[in-house]
Amino acid sequence: MNIGLMGGTFNPVHLAHLRIAEEAREMCSLDRVVFIPAADPPHKPLAGGVPFEQRCEMVRLAIAGNPSFVLSDVEGRRAGKSYSIDTIAAFQDEHPDDRLFFIVGSDSFLEIGLWHRYAEIFRSCSLIVVERPGRQVLDPLDALPVAIRGELRYTPQVRCLEHAAGTSVQFLKGCPLDISSSEIRRLAAAGRSITYLVPPEVEAYIKKQRIYSECP
Repeated sequence: MNIGLMGGTFNPVHLAHLRIAEEAREMCSLDRVVFIPAADPPHKPLAGGVPFEQRCEMVRLAIAGNPSFVLSDVEGRRAGKSYSIDTIAAFQDEHPDDRLFFIVGSDSFLEIGLWHRYAEIFRSCSLIVVERPGRQVLDPLDALPVAIRGELRYTPQVRCLEHAAGTSVQFLKGCPLDISSSEIRRLAAAGRSITYLVPPEVEAYIKKQRIYSECP
């Protein structure tokens, strides 16, 4: 089975997240995409202090209609920072016979050199990089951290990096939906509409719980 792993704070989950997951599923023949909310994100404080449980519930509501999408609370069950390499290792232990694909936006890929034990991610599983508006990866090899550049080679005809460990990095153009969680939080805090930015069920949940009513 081909399993896509898609992590993030999902604060809140929005339509661009869902579209990225769907494009990765379709174009890379994934059997399942697992949404993995971060419990304690390592790179920056969680805006608004929205509890892990509420962010999980928003994801659950957002993906309820897609049988290929599932939610995992694995990072909420693990103490400490939510490092991607630890999550990948946990899924490898649970799914030793499956092939794992770590799904990221191009904005995250361009900063992957800042991630905890990032080199191990490339050696542990394949990556799917979906282009985000304004963050195009023009030269995949040049975008890599210098320390691991020699471990991969690029085939431009198929827009794919191949790692010496047998894993790969695929680059997808994707549908350029310029939607951000920070803008959704800003609109919600101002009492403005977030319709067509998040699924209706998520919008209703945010309003009912008043999740971002006092978010800075």
